[in-house]
Amino acid sequence: MKALVLLSGGIDSTTCLAMAIDRYGAENVAALSVSYGQKHIKELESAKKVAKYYGISISFIDLAQMFAYSDCSLLSSSSEAIPEMSYAEQQAGKSTPVSTYVPFRNGLFLSAAASIALSMGCESVWYGAHSDDAAGNAYPDCSESFVASMGKAIEEGTGGALKLVVPFVRYNKAEVVKTGLKLKAPYKFTWSCYNGGDRPCMKCATCLDRARAFAENNAADPAL
Repeated sequence: MKALVLLSGGIDSTTCLAMAIDRYGAENVAALSVSYGQKHIKELESAKKVAKYYGISISFIDLAQMFAYSDCSLLSSSSEAIPEMSYAEQQAGKSTPVSTYVPFRNGLFLSAAASIALSMGCESVWYGAHSDDAAGNAYPDCSESFVASMGKAIEEGTGGALKLVVPFVRYNKAEVVKTGLKLKAPYKFTWSCYNGGDRPCMKCATCLDRARAFAENNAADPAL
């Protein structure tokens, strides 16, 4: 097995999966999805659909208990509402993470993925973080410096047997979508909205980011 891809069911991770499959072939790629106590399971359902589309195996783990002390608005245990505005608007005059930042979530995801990948005999863990999420410190566990540090920790902690691959760390969302469109990533199966309705709310920050990314590529969103 060449690669284990963290697959949330959204645009970025699906594009990351498409890239790994393009490089190694579907027979050499597996996916990992994580339940962390989010307010809906739409993204996990999407991850299953994406994995089925590619005919790859997908594993699921539950880390919800790790975030039991957090009041992050993204979590089902929180009474906080998910903001209906862009990340830039949320961060106006601030340099702190947004309310949908789950404390060190991606650090935990990557640690779990490294352990599972090593046990599966993989050579790499793939992670779809991109620069827009890190901008303004909105999601500090998506930043280039975080990725470099985690990459070093994973390589050191596995005796050099495993490496972290983060192909979009310097890309913006539009560039991620451009890559996915070229690779014919199955965007029709993906889900990005922080809310779990029948259709995306088109008001939360991730919906706004997704819409802008497709618009900048002069492309229709297949999921809509």
